[in-house]
Amino acid sequence: MKTNFSILKLLFGLMLLTSASMAQTQPKIQYLRAYDKTGINVYETPKTDTIPYEGLKIRFGAGFTQGYQSLSHSNGLPVSSPTKLYEMGGGFPLAQANFNIDVQLYDGVSLNLISYMSSHHHNEFWVKGGYLQIDKVGFLKSEFFDNLWKNLTLKVGHMEVNYGDAHFRRSDGGHTLWNPWIENNIMDAFTTEIGAELYWKKNGFLLMGGYTDGEIQGNIAAPSTPIGGKRAPSLYAKVGFDKQLQEKLRVRLTASAVTTESSISNTLFGGDRTGSNYQYVMENAPVTLTGNAFSGRFNPGFRDNLTSFVINPFVKFSGLEVFGTFEWAKGNSAFENGEGTSYAKQDDRKAQQTAIEALYRFGRNEQFYFGGRYITVNATIGEGYTATVLGTRYDVTIDRTSIGGGWFITPNILLKGEYVTQNYGGFKDTGANNRFYNGKFDGFVIQGAISF
Repeated sequence: MKTNFSILKLLFGLMLLTSASMAQTQPKIQYLRAYDKTGINVYETPKTDTIPYEGLKIRFGAGFTQGYQSLSHSNGLPVSSPTKLYEMGGGFPLAQANFNIDVQLYDGVSLNLISYMSSHHHNEFWVKGGYLQIDKVGFLKSEFFDNLWKNLTLKVGHMEVNYGDAHFRRSDGGHTLWNPWIENNIMDAFTTEIGAELYWKKNGFLLMGGYTDGEIQGNIAAPSTPIGGKRAPSLYAKVGFDKQLQEKLRVRLTASAVTTESSISNTLFGGDRTGSNYQYVMENAPVTLTGNAFSGRFNPGFRDNLTSFVINPFVKFSGLEVFGTFEWAKGNSAFENGEGTSYAKQDDRKAQQTAIEALYRFGRNEQFYFGGRYITVNATIGEGYTATVLGTRYDVTIDRTSIGGGWFITPNILLKGEYVTQNYGGFKDTGANNRFYNGKFDGFVIQGAISF
């Protein structure tokens, strides 16, 4: 244990030196959400024009996260069961790292490109995505379009889909500084798709419409076989209000919806390519880093058609901060929809998630925080569906309670930790998900994060 803490001290020392040297030379990019502490509670990028255009600029940044995990897990399977949970002990999960490039291309026009250098799911260097953001259209040389665009923003590329608000607060590979918690929601609504989003913002009101290819990566296939042969775009929208009503009171409320008629592989609740921050919990032995990357999360498996709706309230009064997620989703896999099967299409399965978190930030610059979070998921899962076999369905529940806090050592460096307990109900003692039968894990995780 003494050696482990010596490694932590060395790690934080290297973080501090790197952050200090980079902060002195970083150029300013227009309409950018800062990667450090000042980016917390920023959702859609601001429309405020505060940075003058001074020509082409390139900004390099990164995010690093190293954790220490001490979790234990168990289930209700008998000792004689042929499947047994992985034997865990305290230790350091693989560190994760991101590489960020932001480019000022023209006045009000910028490029964002993020890559994963190290992650739990991909061992190789992996591009998350990149997009062009247009907040001004001076290149059109038109006074009419200049006036029209004062309240508009256009994003085009392979980008993070703006469904809901939780994805603005989640951990993303090595960039975990915006997330006050160790892990994301149990149903982690996050994916990247190719398409476009158009925003209208004025006096605190927000309207957004989006259109993507409905797939996590580019796809031009349209095979003649029934399974996976149908593809349709994803259509989504967001409406909201976000305003500082008083000096100490900010209120935000948004509603988002997304629908996809048919996909080869829809990944709204499984689009993360980095991995969970609770490593190997509730996983059967043997395990691999990439094969068991998303431990502790729940993907309802709506891989073919999907319709999902979420409401996110956010209130900050002085140091008190409350954020909520109220989410409803339904859909099916291709087999459940009767594609290429000997049985008829099944009714859509449903899933529901509720998450409430409350934090209190304190200190001269709110550099400390402490709080709690509760998440519960109720869903119907499907098991054993093949082209010739009609599978089974049953209802399950998952709930998580977290208590934690953090300390911003500098605006670029965060030390945070939490105690967490998660319970599984309704899972059967047979079948593909039997490891969750009367399952539970608990313990604590500590993380050091740096972003710049």
